[in-house]
Amino acid sequence: MQLKNHAPSGALLASLLVAPQIASAFYLPGVAPTTYKPGELVPLYVNSIRPVAAPDALLHSVVSYDYYQPHFQFCQPEGGPKSVGESLGSILFGDRIKTSPFELKMKQNETCKMLCPTTYKQGVAFYVNDKIRQGMSLNWLVDGLPAGQRIKDELTGTEFYNPGFLMGQVDGDDHVSFNNHYDILIEYHEVSGNPDQLRVVGVLVQPESKKYTKDIPKESTDVCLSNFEPLELKEDGETKVQFTYSVYWIPSQTAWATRWDKYLHVFDPKIHWFSLINSAVIVVFLTLTVMSVLVRALRKDIARYNRLDQINLDDLSGTSALEDGVQEDSGWKLVHGDVFRTPSYPMLLSVFLGNGAQLFVMTGFTIAFALLGFLSPSNRGSLGTIILFLYTILGFVGGYTSARIYKSMGGEKWKMNIILTPVLVPGIVFGTFFLLNLFLWAKESSGAVPFTTMLVIILIWFIISVPLSVTGSWLGFRAAAIEPPVRTNQIPRQIPPVTTYLKPIPSMLLVGILPFGAIFVELYFIMSSIWFSKIYYMFGFLFLCYGLMILTCATVTILMVYFLLCAENYNWQWRAFLAAGASAGYIFLNALIYWASKLSLSGLAGSVLYIGYSALISFLFFILTGSIGFFSSWWFVRRIYSSIKID
Repeated sequence: MQLKNHAPSGALLASLLVAPQIASAFYLPGVAPTTYKPGELVPLYVNSIRPVAAPDALLHSVVSYDYYQPHFQFCQPEGGPKSVGESLGSILFGDRIKTSPFELKMKQNETCKMLCPTTYKQGVAFYVNDKIRQGMSLNWLVDGLPAGQRIKDELTGTEFYNPGFLMGQVDGDDHVSFNNHYDILIEYHEVSGNPDQLRVVGVLVQPESKKYTKDIPKESTDVCLSNFEPLELKEDGETKVQFTYSVYWIPSQTAWATRWDKYLHVFDPKIHWFSLINSAVIVVFLTLTVMSVLVRALRKDIARYNRLDQINLDDLSGTSALEDGVQEDSGWKLVHGDVFRTPSYPMLLSVFLGNGAQLFVMTGFTIAFALLGFLSPSNRGSLGTIILFLYTILGFVGGYTSARIYKSMGGEKWKMNIILTPVLVPGIVFGTFFLLNLFLWAKESSGAVPFTTMLVIILIWFIISVPLSVTGSWLGFRAAAIEPPVRTNQIPRQIPPVTTYLKPIPSMLLVGILPFGAIFVELYFIMSSIWFSKIYYMFGFLFLCYGLMILTCATVTILMVYFLLCAENYNWQWRAFLAAGASAGYIFLNALIYWASKLSLSGLAGSVLYIGYSALISFLFFILTGSIGFFSSWWFVRRIYSSIKID
């Protein structure tokens, strides 16, 4: 039987190349294999209808819809569809899994089974045709596996399964055909060769458009095997539609533990390796530069200054060659009495740094869990669930870090710090998320998070995360203050003018572009996964990119702070945070370029949703990278000033 390909050419991203096959060995409770006997009912669940690339390779919508949304008029099971239990992460990521009228009996082939007849009126037909033009795809689940289509990678010649299948097709003359027949091909595997122990290891769906000329009986027939004209929904009248499906069971040698391998595919892995090598070269160059500064320049400067303490001050004149050399080569020593002066807005900075530390630890643990295979796509919603869980329990880290930083800066409004740390940044994120969710509610999208789920998130926030953050802050304020290695002068030193590249905006642009460059390629695949409804599973590459981004962010910020101190500018705290956080600006700019090149959103709601979510992600990345830049610079500044002798 020929397998037709109705899927778009762009497709599935995934695979763990750095640590291959690790994921296949790990399965969490709840995703244990289900064994069926011949003739036993295998449930087919339906999920949200989501947009994928249209025939023009552009994404025309970012709004998903419920499968049983009244306008689509898909057949429903007797008694109405029932929701299937989902995790919190699955709900947040837009999954709406429900029962279906399809009857699949293990190892029993059936042909042309009638689902239901329906009639599409004029307005409904226009709506459905519009969604077909936007590239909407249906998403089914059989035994936890997504029903997809077989795709061949033209570059490597390998075949893989692409989850989802199109609702219809558009030909070159803009004629829209609606798929009303489905050939369901299910691959099964015999456990240890036992014919009574069968497991599902693959699901393919080949949709077809058939304009039936007579009524189809409910019993299995061979009517649909004949050739029919494509079914077009009339936008100027009524169209009668009969939904049918066929089921074919195919034996397979694929074991249950490796059944996801055929769904995980990487397009052109060479570009990932090229990106990693390119980023690694940048990191090595920056690290060697920082080591050169620390080992050569600083050691020589510190030795000079320490020698000054042994020289009789009467021997030093204003024209001393030694003093001139010190002032010329090492202006950073001249600001030792101001470098640890409290920056402006210490409360805001400490709150940002606390949340940045929380995000940093959360991201590291999440990628590590994913790398070990604990966030397998077989456990739907596990990524969103673990992110929410980790961020909640790591509120302790955020509160403790914010309190220690604020206390070291001499802050006195400790009560305000305790309140703002768990409320300010999460409040901004939740408020933005809630406003964007209103647009999804208005569009009747299945991606809209239910109000009850919103309440659950608020309860988790205030019942678990906030108390943990308060506990961390209380311990942080009780701990001894982090004392600076040098005394701070009472009178601030005048800051001389700096060169152009050390001014705030130019330095932010220069520093921010390097961390962005370390993750640029991987960011492209992540965005394609998010907006084009693909599976992302290249956590090996992501782990390396995250490490390279941290090193790049730290080293380039340290260099900027060193040059700033050499220019006798001691206001390094906010400069380090903003310069490193500027990489978020490049991420947002990249999202806008992606919007212009890969998306073609006609409605206002779609554009607002895309820009809003992109801005939200950029804001969190700003907090994350800004904190990395600050803490690395803080370590560097304390290191160099603790190595010199000050009278």
